[in-house]
Amino acid sequence: MTVVALLSVAPVIEDSMASEVAAAVEALEDFDVAYETNPMGTVIEADDVGTIMAAAGAAHEAVDADRVSTVLKIDDKRARGEPAEAKVEAVERELGRDAKTER
Repeated sequence: MTVVALLSVAPVIEDSMASEVAAAVEALEDFDVAYETNPMGTVIEADDVGTIMAAAGAAHEAVDADRVSTVLKIDDKRARGEPAEAKVEAVERELGRDAKTER
């Protein structure tokens, strides 16, 4: 089984969030997950949903702020294990090109 999730953790502040987001991402290192951070959040991949939930909880707790906003979207594909990158590759096959552009 492969579980893929999109995690967004951020303090609710006016200033730069970079250091607190970095703390949230660093917290993921304590778990058996693969992850990739992008401008809108961090994609996490694990073997089970419990690991995803624990990692997301640790990332949330790592942010030192009076108010923290966390969004977690989980894709728990139970019938077969397909890595996150396979989802992108399938879209790219349909497009016949990379699913991104350079600005």
